[in-house]
Amino acid sequence: MLIKIYPENPNGKEIDKVVQILQDGGLIIYPTDTVYAIGCDALNVKAVEKICKMKGINPEKSNLSIICYDLSNISEYARLDNFTFKLMKKNLPGAFTFILNTTSSLPKIYKNKKTVGIRVPDNNIIRELVNSLGNPILTTSVKDDDEMLEYSTDPELIYEKYKDQVDVVIDGGYGGIEASTIVDCTDGEPEIIRQGKGELLL
Repeated sequence: MLIKIYPENPNGKEIDKVVQILQDGGLIIYPTDTVYAIGCDALNVKAVEKICKMKGINPEKSNLSIICYDLSNISEYARLDNFTFKLMKKNLPGAFTFILNTTSSLPKIYKNKKTVGIRVPDNNIIRELVNSLGNPILTTSVKDDDEMLEYSTDPELIYEKYKDQVDVVIDGGYGGIEASTIVDCTDGEPEIIRQGKGELLL
């Protein structure tokens, strides 16, 4: 299913439709403030396993990232000190993935991992979905097979490619081609391990 949702003013009915799919353990493709991504309810282990299988990644060895609505409940899923909290507050919502140490409230699939990536994208569609779902959403970028282009940008082409693998593709307009900036905050001192779209304010 391909659903058109406008980022400036996401339609509540369409958001509810997608949330229902997430609650049922479905997989979705959606826009962020960087590139299009594949996601599911981050607390639904079966759905997380489905995405890992689809992407050919081992969840115990790969870095998994989740999208939160804002900073208010991040401490449920990750441990962070005052300095890191202030740094995130200054830069989010925005094109960043902050790598933090995990807490025990994430499902077992994350527990062998000591860290989790946290995103709060500057995109109303995905934040509304997270807000309505009440859980974070697992996120992993939609890569392109084209050697010239690392990420797929056209939602209709993404739909053609993935329609048999996911339950819904959200058309939120053309996606970007630059991924998020990854900031490792696991040691207290922030370290940029991939410079992407976001320019970190210290």
